[in-house]
Amino acid sequence: MSGPETQSRRWNVITSGLLIGTLALVVTFTSSANFLSPIAVIVVAAVGAVALMLQLRFRYREVTSNVQVPLWLNVLGVVFALVTLSGERLHLPAAITEMIALIAVLCFGISGAVILHELRKQKALPK
Repeated sequence: MSGPETQSRRWNVITSGLLIGTLALVVTFTSSANFLSPIAVIVVAAVGAVALMLQLRFRYREVTSNVQVPLWLNVLGVVFALVTLSGERLHLPAAITEMIALIAVLCFGISGAVILHELRKQKALPK
């Protein structure tokens, strides 16, 4: 392997390790009852979405100018996440709060899938 490729792979491993470490801290210092909360699901989905955005920014800098990030879908996910967080103040039933949390996670997941699909298309194009 050449020098720049090895260094790029090294940073990829380091950032992946940091992401896993962050998720391990969340799991370690959270009681098992809190994992039944919709907020915990949103936190894990948000960590994944942020990790994907950071990877786009740092690793695929030359390709990201052509990748269309679905900003409206991310904003919609954030709005649903905020509604979930303030569900008690809005006097929403627990079932509705869980559905809104699921919609937020789906928004983040679909956004991530669209970004990864665009990246694969960009890599497949001949140079």
